[in-house]
Amino acid sequence: MKILALIGSYRKHGNTSRMVDLFAEQLAAEAERAGEPLEFESLNLGHLDIRPCRGCRICFNKGEDKCPLKDDIPAIKEKMKTADAWIIATPVYMGDMSGILKNWSDRLAYICHRPEFGGKSVFLLATTGATPATIGFWSLRAMTAWGLSFAGQVCFKMGALMDGEELKQRFTDTCRKHARRFFKTVQRQQEADPSFISLMTFRLQQASWPSEPHDTLDYQYWHNMGWTDLRQTFYYPHRANPVKVGLARLFGKGMAILMPRTSSLPTDSRR
Repeated sequence: MKILALIGSYRKHGNTSRMVDLFAEQLAAEAERAGEPLEFESLNLGHLDIRPCRGCRICFNKGEDKCPLKDDIPAIKEKMKTADAWIIATPVYMGDMSGILKNWSDRLAYICHRPEFGGKSVFLLATTGATPATIGFWSLRAMTAWGLSFAGQVCFKMGALMDGEELKQRFTDTCRKHARRFFKTVQRQQEADPSFISLMTFRLQQASWPSEPHDTLDYQYWHNMGWTDLRQTFYYPHRANPVKVGLARLFGKGMAILMPRTSSLPTDSRR
C-alpha cells in the first residue's frame, strides 16, 4: 500500500506536519498488524515550486502538458498518480484551507473535467487554533469531481505550536481510530460504495460533456474512457445500492438540465 501525504503548510515541523507524522505512525501499526507492506511519503507543498495559476485555460483547451508554467506540479501529480491513496493536510487560515493548498488545487483544476483519479481514496486532516475547519473541508470536497472517494476527515484544535509530548498524549487515540478506518477503506477501495454526491457528480458530468463539441479534450477523454455510455454509472466498478444509484443519476440529470450551457462546468469559473 502506498500513501502520499500532501501538506499545505510551509512549516516542516509545525502542528500540521507533526499530526501527519503521528497519523503515519498509526497507519504503520495497522499495516504491521495486517501483514501488509506500507510505503508512506509526505510532501510539504510550501517548500515546492508551485506557481499561481494564470487562468489562461490552456490546460483545459490544449492539455496540461502545454501549461506555460514550468514548476513542480507535473512531478507532484506523478506521485499522486502512483499512490494508492492520499492524505491532504492543512492548517486552517481565515476559516479555510491554506493558500498553499488552494494554489495546488487551482493548478490541477482541469482534472474536474478529466477526472483521472477514480478509484483513489483521500483522507482530510486539518489543524486549527479555534476556528472550525468546516469551510476548508467543504472546499476540498469539491475534488469529488476528480473521481476521488473521501475516506474521512478530522480537525485537531491545537492553538499555537504544541509540545510534542502533549500532542501525542492528546491525539494518539483519535489518530489511531481514524488511521484504522482509513487503512481498511484503502484495502477495499476497489469495492467501494461511492457516496450519493459522487454518483450524482458523475451523472452531471456524463450528461454535460456530450453537449460539448466532440473535438474537445474533455469530450474525447470521457468518450475514450467509455463514460459517455449511459450504462456506466461511475468512474470504476462499484457496489453501491441500486436505489441510491438511481436517485443520484436522476438528480444529476436534473441538475444538468437546469445548468446553463457553457464551455465548462461550474467546477471552474475562470474568466
